[in-house]
Amino acid sequence: MKLIKVAAGVLNQIPLAWEHNQKNIIAAIETARKQEVSLLCLPELSICGYGCEDAFFAQNTIDQSVASLFEISEHTHDMAVALGLPLRYNNRTYDVVCLVANKQILGFACKQNLANNGIHYETRWFQPWTLGFRDEIRLAAPGHSEMSYPIGDLVFDLSGVRIGFEICEDAWIASRPGRALYERGIDIIMNPSASHFGFNKSVVRERFVIDASRSFGVSYVYTNMLGNEAGRAIYDGDAMIASNGELLVSSPRLSYEDHHIVTAVIDVDSTRLNQTQNRVNMAMAYPALKVQSLFHFPDIRPVLQRAELESWERGGYIKEEEFARAVALGLFDYLRKSRSHGYVLSLSGGADSSAIAATVFLMVRMAIENIGIEGIKRKLSYIKALQDCQTAEQIVGKLLTVIYQGTENSSEDTYLSAKELADSIGATFYTININGLVETYRGLIEEQLGRTLSWDTDDLALQNIQARVRAPGVWMLANLQNALLLSTSNRSEAAVGYATMDGDTAGSISPITGIDKHFLRSWLRWLETTGLNIAGTPSAETAIKLSGLHRVNTLQPTAELRPLDKKQTDEDDLMPYDVLNQIENAAIRDKQAPVDVLKLMEVHFEDVYTRDRLMLWVERFFRLWSRNQWKRERYAPSFHLDDHNLDPRTWCRFPILSGGFDKEIAQMKEWAAGESGKGRKGKIGF
Repeated sequence: MKLIKVAAGVLNQIPLAWEHNQKNIIAAIETARKQEVSLLCLPELSICGYGCEDAFFAQNTIDQSVASLFEISEHTHDMAVALGLPLRYNNRTYDVVCLVANKQILGFACKQNLANNGIHYETRWFQPWTLGFRDEIRLAAPGHSEMSYPIGDLVFDLSGVRIGFEICEDAWIASRPGRALYERGIDIIMNPSASHFGFNKSVVRERFVIDASRSFGVSYVYTNMLGNEAGRAIYDGDAMIASNGELLVSSPRLSYEDHHIVTAVIDVDSTRLNQTQNRVNMAMAYPALKVQSLFHFPDIRPVLQRAELESWERGGYIKEEEFARAVALGLFDYLRKSRSHGYVLSLSGGADSSAIAATVFLMVRMAIENIGIEGIKRKLSYIKALQDCQTAEQIVGKLLTVIYQGTENSSEDTYLSAKELADSIGATFYTININGLVETYRGLIEEQLGRTLSWDTDDLALQNIQARVRAPGVWMLANLQNALLLSTSNRSEAAVGYATMDGDTAGSISPITGIDKHFLRSWLRWLETTGLNIAGTPSAETAIKLSGLHRVNTLQPTAELRPLDKKQTDEDDLMPYDVLNQIENAAIRDKQAPVDVLKLMEVHFEDVYTRDRLMLWVERFFRLWSRNQWKRERYAPSFHLDDHNLDPRTWCRFPILSGGFDKEIAQMKEWAAGESGKGRKGKIGF
């Protein structure tokens, strides 16, 4: 039995923050050393940060990364550590992992497959390495002469234990490098990753980690980044160790820690036995360049391990839990990394702004559960107003200021909804009436035009001026408090442009632009009645619920921009949100033409809506989508949550000017006319 204690370390890094990143890495190494770890894998590009963008083109980024590498290597006595960084070789930049053992740099394994799907743009900055190719690179530590190090597709030999790498995307493809490593008799595959959060994505990661350990007969060590690293992407800190098809350990996800280490004891002889039994009809393996090092693996006692999910991951509301935890962590890191002093929100009493207020409250509650009140004070030490706080509500009161800005078109229901929620979470609440400002602008323009504006002829302008007049006051509060202004638009509104530019889109960050309104409304009901699981199984005693959401959950979503007697609702202006969501999925995510979207909607909403009504909504969606791309281009930075994202800077690109699907909509109507004799009557007609 040859037992080795290995570890996966997750890190909360910041792009180009050299001292911060180096401090985190060294702290992770020291934590692993205290746990008697021999082999530690840290995330991809953890030295410089994954989200450096075009700074990867700068030679300074490479030089600083290499300098940090040499400094960090001095802290690796009696350990082997995998460290990620960018490296320039033959005037090309590569995403590499350096294996350092006992202060000695052994070589650089290079990423062979680059992620290039929407939020990832690796082929812009990096070159993919060629399978089977190896060479040498000359580097010099500060104050020392140059030395040559192996670089490329490497197998490392540490005291007879063979170690290879798959780097993030390498494991997500069919022809993954692990297959070639298997043919070279590898013992341990390590995968340092920077894999952004997505709903249910951890299940996919777990599958390829377990499958690789079983099919390749190896121990597989996977680690990931943690937190909101660079602004839009959130990393859940997913880390796992598997051996021979069994998951030994997995990390807690979406933690507020700077780093976290998970360890497992693996048996190299056991995985070798599986490889021996499975190695039939093998292709001839090409010679591997061995990088040898005198390295001693200390004797380890056998430990029986089996991974267990956290309690919240065993419940029946995984998406609701993940949304709450990911957005809350994203907001916390955005706050501290921007060194802002809090958040300001225009709280209308509707679903969107209420959901954002709730996530700020959850941000504080989850941080307390994870790192305690003193941990929050330490991480936000620059906010002096927090240092005397003793409860979650007191912290929320210092970090979140909300303001209700009513007009003559605002109802008592929305005011009470906003007030009750603010009171229940401890937010600082203000209320002002902006009707006089609206009337002032209206009067000034009427004077210049020489006519009276009316709802019959000037509906859109009269609605938008109310939303825009709300922006200066809330921006003023944000400026006065050195705080971040939270924009309140959701993804459904972004798809059809149902938002006032420089009104409800005004803000420094847009937390919910990555999520649809249909889910958001159900999430608010869940948070009121079921709540966030914080210990054991969900119950009234262990769940975080928000009773202050009760009033908003009884209201029909409305912009409240028309006179109250017109009974304005969002779904009357647009379409039912569940229909909008399905049309958006088909049209944008799945790239279907209008006629095909209509056919899908007829199947999905059979016996619910008539063909004519569905066709009206499909046409409305495509026309509004095309007309409002310029708005999506101007939205405040939002969090990436899944592959439904509409952010043109990270995921879904569309021309600002286009043909507007005129021909395609005409083809849809022609098809519908031809099918009119086969039409059906739905439950809800015109």
